[in-house]
Amino acid sequence: MDVKVKAVVIDKEGLKRTISRLAFEIIERNHGVDKIAIVGVRTRGAFVAERIVKRIEELEGKRVPYGVLDITLYRDDFRKRLRQPVVQVTDIPFEIDDIPVVIVDDVLFTGRTSRAAMDALMDFGRPAAIELAVLVDRGHRELPIHADYVGKSIPTSIGEEVQVRLKESDGEDCVLLVESPKEAQ
Repeated sequence: MDVKVKAVVIDKEGLKRTISRLAFEIIERNHGVDKIAIVGVRTRGAFVAERIVKRIEELEGKRVPYGVLDITLYRDDFRKRLRQPVVQVTDIPFEIDDIPVVIVDDVLFTGRTSRAAMDALMDFGRPAAIELAVLVDRGHRELPIHADYVGKSIPTSIGEEVQVRLKESDGEDCVLLVESPKEAQ
């Protein structure tokens, strides 16, 4: 299905700058990176998180503990949307107890994915704090959730979607504002 692209809101170079800014903000707010961990939400959130971890390592000379979280079974709509949910691997190879954990996702919309990520993370321990970093905040919250770190706020209408395209999954780096497929019908 072809989508109607309304705007390129972040291009390849802009994406690099946004990742760098998010890395700097995480370092600054946590007074370094000695006592934090970063966990990306599958799929694109994990790729964004991995890029942030690499940038932090370039800046600080230290590798931040990094994990990947699959939230499929924690979603409140998985029974409605997916008859046979495809559960992927969660890989958190470190203890999260008593350290701040930054959850990273690509787009913050209703807040339901972030809530599911927090629920899933709590099954692995009790972090000192949970922070949320998102590449794009598009508004339209249904739950009282906000991001601590936002790459870019993009006001959208309900008839629009934000598509994050990353080289790892889509072959290109950009963020697009597109017409919602539901609206195009």
